[in-house]
Amino acid sequence: MAQATQDFGEWPLKRLMTEIVGSGPKSADDMTREQAREAFRRILADEPDPTTLGAFWLANRWKKNTPEELAAFTDVMREESVVTAEPDCDPVDCGANYDGKHTTAVLGVAAGIVAAAAGTPIVTHSGDRVPTQKATAYKHVLDELGVRTELEPRESAEMVDETGFGFYYQPTFSPGVHALYDRRDQMGVRTFVNTIETVANPANANVHLGSFYHLAFAKKTCDLVAESEALEFSRVVMFQGMEGYDDIRPGYTKVADWRAGEFDDFEIETAEYGMEMENDDLAVDDVDADSAAITEAVLAGERDDHFADAVALNAAFRMFARDDVADLEDGLERARAVIDDGSAAAVLEDLRAF
Repeated sequence: MAQATQDFGEWPLKRLMTEIVGSGPKSADDMTREQAREAFRRILADEPDPTTLGAFWLANRWKKNTPEELAAFTDVMREESVVTAEPDCDPVDCGANYDGKHTTAVLGVAAGIVAAAAGTPIVTHSGDRVPTQKATAYKHVLDELGVRTELEPRESAEMVDETGFGFYYQPTFSPGVHALYDRRDQMGVRTFVNTIETVANPANANVHLGSFYHLAFAKKTCDLVAESEALEFSRVVMFQGMEGYDDIRPGYTKVADWRAGEFDDFEIETAEYGMEMENDDLAVDDVDADSAAITEAVLAGERDDHFADAVALNAAFRMFARDDVADLEDGLERARAVIDDGSAAAVLEDLRAF
């Protein structure tokens, strides 16, 4: 790991444990912004003893981090770990949970490519078998499709501008966070790093599209963005995705929409769009290989089933997040049009040739 470039303050993690966060979920106090900043600076510099670091992560999980704490961690991550490369276009940042999915198909690659073909540039980012699930994320589907993923940030930005869709690889754009892999793996549970890495925003996008298990988490993420001094998202759209990923779940889905400080939420029903399906309809046996095969077939116009419907709806949400369509119905029409005319399949071929 990188070494510290300047002196730390007065709050080593052991002292934060003893005096602030470590007294249990009911009696623990919250850190100030400066305390949280110092804590994560020390973590990125590999300064804390591994036992102390594990205890600190667990204590924060028990007490639950405030948006101010998460914003402080995020700002330090952006300052000391993230290497940004901004494409000329203005993409939607899709930062799904890096630890991936293990049961249902990952549809974000297909949805992002369809949105790109319809004129909404998309940026995705992930690591490689990130703890705790170490399951299928964006990288693994793209690998199966024959698209290069282990790119330097500059190359990722070029990919977005050339094809409309781009992938940023965590080990190259956020080496400091990637260096925490072994410590995170030993934890056995998610830490606040799993939260903040999804908003790393390596392309400096203005719009973020993400996912949540519970609406309270979406509200906290939006408050994180509002509190952050390093993130400049003007809009955040999040929904209650399948397995916590950024794929709309069949049936009822809660959506959170934050714009310029105003938070709203609403519900959608896939049945309202003529899509009668359940979660099990999107389950697969081999998430890596099957997700890639489904992506290729949907983009080629060879499927007319639940997977094709789900890809179109997720693509429509990406267009909606960037205000490229009036509503989801308009987005669905555009998504299906670029599949039918071959534009979506052409973007995949451009990605393979990049």
